[in-house]
Order: sequence, then C-alpha cells, then structure tokens
Amino acid sequence: MEASILLSTKKKLNVPPDYEVFDDDIIDYINSVFSILSQLGVISPDGFMIEDESTEWEDVPIHQNQMNLVRSYMFLKVRFLFDPPTLSFIADANEKQIAEYEWRLNLFREEETYPAETMEEVQIV
Repeated sequence: MEASILLSTKKKLNVPPDYEVFDDDIIDYINSVFSILSQLGVISPDGFMIEDESTEWEDVPIHQNQMNLVRSYMFLKVRFLFDPPTLSFIADANEKQIAEYEWRLNLFREEETYPAETMEEVQIV
C-alpha cells in the first residue's frame, strides 16, 4: 500500500506517479477534502494539508480505526472533483457514496472525545 497521500491518490486516479502535470490540481483537491474532514470534526480544527508527495497517510492526525474510511472518502471525493462522471446515474451513485462516508465519519466524531486542551481552543457559538 502506497504511503504517500499524493501518490496513492494519483494511483486511484490512474495518473502515473512520474506524471506531474496535474499535481497542483490534485494537491488542491486533497487539501479541500482535508478541510471538509476538519469541518466534519474528523481531524483537528487546526486542519491538515499536504504540499507534495512527501506527506504520508501516517502523518494525518486521525485515529487508526478511521484511516481506511478516510482514505476511501479521499479517493472518491478527489476523483469526483478531478474527473467528474459524465453520466448522471454514476454521479448520483458517487454522491450517495460520498454522503454515506460523511455520515459514517460523523458517527466516529460523535463517539470520539478530543483531549481537553483541544476542546478549550474550540469555541462553540
């Protein structure tokens, strides 16, 4: 299993690892998904981002039991942003799968208790 977030995402997109033309776009989409994960409360409110292929999945500040779901969510969401399906029934199926992943990640968040020092930094309005 590829450890690099960028390279593993490129693999799922069928983009060769040495083909760097789309790297900036893919990195932007990956970072957008990390922003969504932060808003969902799956990762720290401080967020997380990558800049190149050196950032690995083990660097993502989430619990290991959520990693497979986060990876699947990342790949599906980035694919949907990078190369949206042209057929509406495929787009609908992808949107439903993305929504299910978000719901399941939300369940993890509801069961998760952040350390006290992290919660003190978050102000609920």
